[in-house]
Amino acid sequence: MRDLSKHPELFSLNTATVRERWDLQQIIDGCLRHGVKAIAPWREQVQAMGLDAAAKALRASGLTLNGYCRGGLFTAPDAAGRAKAIDDNKRAVDEAAAIGAQCVVLVVGGVAASGAKGLTQAHRQIEDAIGAVLAYARTTGVKLAIEPLHPMYANDRACVNTLKHANDLCETLGPGVGVAVDVYHTWWDLALEREIARAGKAGTILGFHVCDWLAPTTDLLTDRGMMGDGVIDIPKIRGWVEAAGYAGFVEAEIFSSKNWWKRDPDEVIGICLERFRTVC
Repeated sequence: MRDLSKHPELFSLNTATVRERWDLQQIIDGCLRHGVKAIAPWREQVQAMGLDAAAKALRASGLTLNGYCRGGLFTAPDAAGRAKAIDDNKRAVDEAAAIGAQCVVLVVGGVAASGAKGLTQAHRQIEDAIGAVLAYARTTGVKLAIEPLHPMYANDRACVNTLKHANDLCETLGPGVGVAVDVYHTWWDLALEREIARAGKAGTILGFHVCDWLAPTTDLLTDRGMMGDGVIDIPKIRGWVEAAGYAGFVEAEIFSSKNWWKRDPDEVIGICLERFRTVC
């Protein structure tokens, strides 16, 4: 298991962590001030800056872009809606290629938007759509990373809710698609260690995301904790991921409308780096 206290270069900042007070250029500048070597930007920030300008600024910064957030949201009640989602995800792949991102993270879509009750139709739509986007992504060299979300999001955000399901999809769809393991979404899963090992054997772990689950949690989307402030055993899960062969970045992704989003982003990045060294 890697000693993060000796490897600050392994830290990545998901830009959602500071997006409420900084635009993309400010995030780039702030990361360079703090010695951060990698980021995972969001599409909205890239689009607000303009794709060409963002690509130029990101490439000039020397930052590694270990992910691009986000693609997915594939479910829709009609063929036209699903085709629109596939086209938008192809654009996300193009954007990722333009800025030099290694993968597009997929939040796949929920049951409610599928037009049917239960999981069957939504799962079918998701598999078909990822397959369509994957065929295009393979021509660009950009990989797709399926991020299983906590089951509380199955209705409206993503009904791929276990790493097992994500692994099954990767096996079905083939090369070019992998998984992003986010401790916030997966820490509760009793099969997590086994499924991480399975993904490692297949070579499909494309990302590892950290924050913490607060007790109590006051908002299931925007009350995520700073690493070390909640109940997740982050080092144990990181140990499983690294034992499975993952040698990439540890990416801090914190949605926190009542706390961290209100703070000075320089303070937030500094605390992220300290917690990365001491509790991750």
